[in-house]
Amino acid sequence: AKSYGKVDVLKNINLDIKKGELIVFVGPSGCGKSTLLRMIAGLEKITGGTLEIDGTVVNDVPPAQRGIAMVFQHFSLFEALTVGENVALGMNDAPPAKALNARIREVSEAYGLPLDPTRLVGELSVGERQRIEIVRSLLQNPRLLIMDEPTSVLTPTEVEVLFKTLRQLSEEGVSILYISHKLDEIKSLCHGATILRGGKVTGICN
Repeated sequence: AKSYGKVDVLKNINLDIKKGELIVFVGPSGCGKSTLLRMIAGLEKITGGTLEIDGTVVNDVPPAQRGIAMVFQHFSLFEALTVGENVALGMNDAPPAKALNARIREVSEAYGLPLDPTRLVGELSVGERQRIEIVRSLLQNPRLLIMDEPTSVLTPTEVEVLFKTLRQLSEEGVSILYISHKLDEIKSLCHGATILRGGKVTGICN
């Protein structure tokens, strides 16, 4: 549950996410989807109930130690810095630049999201900028990846590339939680859907 003072935003949310499962959250604007995912990621405090990972309660575990990474709808990147420098800013204990750049190339190519770590972010397309956020998340070796409407800024071709990457991660055992308003995407990509309305789960589809 989540409340701000006397205002209840999320009420009695009960969810199970399995290893490698790809679940989409759907519902009208303001129903609590983003708040719920930010709570799971550790960016919003849980005001009622518990979050467990492999049977261990992690309510008070710092976000970086949960094995959860979140890719936001609006990117937090500095256009005057390189790809590698932006990735380093988002990491705890980032390795030296040369080693990090090599790792960025390795991970981005392995997941079909090739990036040149020496390029300035200001020179990149919107789709390439999203790749930075995704690769930065993958460098954390997450068990759970959270994505907030990731296709809202992408071209159809970029969406296909992203979906291929998400399917690959799912096959490797990474669980994925995903917010979308596009039913065709949900049908083609996800294993199940959780429907929120008024801060409550009103339906689950598998």
